Amino acid sequence: MKCPFCQSSNTQVTDSRQLEDVNSVRRRRRCPSCGQRFSTFETVEMRMPQVVKSNGVRMPFNAHKLHTSLIRALHKRPISPEKIEETVALIELRLYQLGQKEIPSKLVGEMAMEELAKIDQVAYVRFASVYKSFNDVSEFTQAIATLPQAQTDS
Repeated sequence: MKCPFCQSSNTQVTDSRQLEDVNSVRRRRRCPSCGQRFSTFETVEMRMPQVVKSNGVRMPFNAHKLHTSLIRALHKRPISPEKIEETVALIELRLYQLGQKEIPSKLVGEMAMEELAKIDQVAYVRFASVYKSFNDVSEFTQAIATLPQAQTDS
């Protein structure tokens, strides 16, 4: 790894730490040439499958698009940005673990709905209403009926 300060290719790792995200490592480095310290991050490069839209068009998986959709569904809901990031990462990992070169866009939407149902039922209904193009109130009622009942403490 080259030093970003003096461009020397002779740097030393002084500390390595696994990040909470199990696919990342943070390395603290020191350059013996100039004495500067800096950090680097290593992550696993995941080759994501192509997403096949309902019209047959193939596109690269876009985690940003998924993130934006979840943010819209969770707008003004008590869910932290970290939880949203974690949910996107989980869906991304699940898609990667399928080991397929292509996946239908429907699968991405279904996984998003599954995860939203676990973290916020209002967001689930919001997402489902757009994703499934609800036309009337009965479709909302049907979506709500499929949700697991909220558990209450006795």
